[in-house]
Order: sequence, then structure tokens, then C-alpha cells
Amino acid sequence: MQNDFLSDDYFMKQALAEARIAFNRDEVPVGAVVVANGQIIARAHNLTETLKDVTAHAEMQAITAAANSIGGKYLEGCTLYVTLEPCLMCAGAIFWSQLDKLVFGAFDTKRGYSQCQVSVLHLRTKVLSGIMAIESETLLKDFFKKKR
Repeated sequence: MQNDFLSDDYFMKQALAEARIAFNRDEVPVGAVVVANGQIIARAHNLTETLKDVTAHAEMQAITAAANSIGGKYLEGCTLYVTLEPCLMCAGAIFWSQLDKLVFGAFDTKRGYSQCQVSVLHLRTKVLSGIMAIESETLLKDFFKKKR
């Protein structure tokens, strides 16, 4: 049986903590962590408003931080946990970084990579979806309700 400390739920809770930071900073509440050998090597959340940069998604920030942490551009052996299904841009970054595994919470039925008609992730990248999806969706709904 897998140790709770190293479970997908544990790491998704860490990504949700990042999403809450984004929420409190008036950013779309998406959070991400990158894990290698059972340890978090990068944490990030959306910064598109703060940085005035459309590419500053949580996944992009986490991939960059993880690459800096390990000192290389390829993240083989790493898992990305993100609260919302990555968009096509982020899926491309996941492809190029060669992550072993992608775990995400809520599906993005408008802009998620799965809406594309072609496979955009690396063939070796395993995908697990729906982990803590309700918590992720609730945070997003609360954010956009506050915006109206």
C-alpha cells in the first residue's frame, strides 16, 4: 500500500495550496507542483496577471522551476500535478520536457489539451485525471463567481 505522504492525493493537495495562493492574488486559481523521487522540486501558480504574460501559466512556471532545480531541461522521472487540465501550450511544454507523468484535477472542457483532435503529449507520459477534481472545480467556480 502506498504511503499517504507520497500519494497522488497528497501532492494534489499541495497543488491546490498553490491554486489558493493564486486565488488570493486575483489570478485564475490554478496551481502545480513537480515531484521527483517522492519530493516536491517545484511549486507554482498562475501569474498571468501579475507578470502581464499570457504564457505564465502554473504549469509553465512549475516546469521552468523544476528544470532549474535539477539543472537540466528534461524532467524524466518527474510527475507534474496540476489542478486543471493543461491547455495546448502547456501540453506542448509537457511534451518537450519529457515528464513521466501528468496528474490533473478538473477537466477544462473549453481550453484543455484533450479538446484537440491529435495526441499532444509524449507517448511515454502517463496521464491520471480527476484527482481532487471537485475541490479544483469549486475553487475555479468561486473565483469566477467573485469576478461577476
